[in-house]
Amino acid sequence: MKLAGMASNRGRNLLNIADRAPGGAEFAVVLTNDADAPVLEAAAERGIPTEVVERGEDESREAHEERVLDALADYDFDLVTLDGYMRVLSETFLDGAPTTLNVHPSLLPNFPGMDTHEQVLEAGVKVTGCTVHVVDETVDGGPIVTQEPIPVVEGDEVDDLKERVLYEGEFTAYPRVVKWFAEDRVDVDWDAGTVAVEGDDGGEFPARRLVSDDRAAALRYGENPHQDAALYADTTVSEASVVHADQLNEGAKALSYNNYNDADGALNLIKEFDEPAAAVIKHTNPAGCATGDSVAEAYGKALSTDPMSAFGGIVALNRECDTATAEQIIDSFKEVVVAPGYTDAALDVLFEKENLRVLDVNDNFEVTDTLTEKPLVGGRLVQERDTQHLTPEDLEVVTERQPTDEQIESMLFAWHTLKHVKSNGILFAKGTETVGIGMGQVSRVDAVRLAAMKADEHAEGKDAEGAVMASDAFFPFPDGIEEAAEAGIEAVIQPGGSKNDESVIEAADEHGMTMVMTGQRSFRHD
Repeated sequence: MKLAGMASNRGRNLLNIADRAPGGAEFAVVLTNDADAPVLEAAAERGIPTEVVERGEDESREAHEERVLDALADYDFDLVTLDGYMRVLSETFLDGAPTTLNVHPSLLPNFPGMDTHEQVLEAGVKVTGCTVHVVDETVDGGPIVTQEPIPVVEGDEVDDLKERVLYEGEFTAYPRVVKWFAEDRVDVDWDAGTVAVEGDDGGEFPARRLVSDDRAAALRYGENPHQDAALYADTTVSEASVVHADQLNEGAKALSYNNYNDADGALNLIKEFDEPAAAVIKHTNPAGCATGDSVAEAYGKALSTDPMSAFGGIVALNRECDTATAEQIIDSFKEVVVAPGYTDAALDVLFEKENLRVLDVNDNFEVTDTLTEKPLVGGRLVQERDTQHLTPEDLEVVTERQPTDEQIESMLFAWHTLKHVKSNGILFAKGTETVGIGMGQVSRVDAVRLAAMKADEHAEGKDAEGAVMASDAFFPFPDGIEEAAEAGIEAVIQPGGSKNDESVIEAADEHGMTMVMTGQRSFRHD
């Protein structure tokens, strides 16, 4: 798409569009009605042809617009984009030009015309923004294509607001609309005075995404002491959350950035299980996880997986914390414990540790926050939360040896725990407790070796002999199975789907293993 830009001053929106080329759009020409307008030099630096058509002192608006159209007639363009073009356009221009867009620095129809930011501040509103609209013969009254909200904060002056609306609002909204036009997705209904955009229809992944969270806390620092950080809260989330948890021992130091991150990971892990469950998390990875007849039993099994790595970790329980569990927790150094309630006696025990932060969450473990996101430099990734939960019927046995009921139970426990281990991830389990975990490796066979080492050297009272192994993605070669056999693994659960599946299955058969495939993987990269 070719654009004709028109500006009377700096034309910063036009230059932003030129630099970003949304939808591949390029400027055929930039025209101004002021020979001294800074936009001329900036456009020329970008190789964009320019035109100057000043209005004569006694020249009518229509006559001037005819000369503007004559100047533009030498260029091929599909869309006109205005940016601070200080003239109200008449029927003469609008009938002779393609669709014309303008951006206004407020949420129209509020605060049209001049001195917009002064109007906003005088009115005392808490949200302003910008509007991109199709131009008609009125002042800022054409059909609206999109808007972008911007907060008005305490102490704002006109210049503060002007800059924020420009850089955070207009620089976002105007290229968005140009891209939509370039993709031929916009339909302007002049009779109804409305604009429809194909694909801008909401859903979980809308064409534009607005997020408004409230700052809940200023944190001591971020991941490292030289990084500032803050916590923001989405108050619409109803499931158990560490963001909304009460810290019961108010005298203890506040949670850090890393505490929140690890506690969130621990809480999400124990939400996987209906039975009493406990997990110990370190650097967002499980050091151990288990279910049992009680949370005290589950915690003991989880801790024994890797008590060395659990030092300074985060504990999460999916049942009320009782005295027996609390006494185990304080037996070694922990940073945070998260649970849906505590007995008074358990709190007395936990409060013995001055800076063990005790978080009380609600008992709603059903997933209501269905999306997760990862900020990137310049944007963010958004995806559905990994809520897969397998049953025995979802497993395909691919080896000669069939799994026992006990092995299937252990496989499913391992699979649902492995979802919360950083990839490449391998997990060894016996019954419903972890034995060894190999996480975050760039080689899958190295992850197997790490899990075996953890089981042999760090686990207390258990080892890998006769355990099941879960892999979060397929084995590209049989070497992972060979390593697992050497460690004593007897059963494997993995997604399958490798071009070498046949040789991997053959290796399992050679070692008398049973293997099932899930048909889906469980990568976790964050």
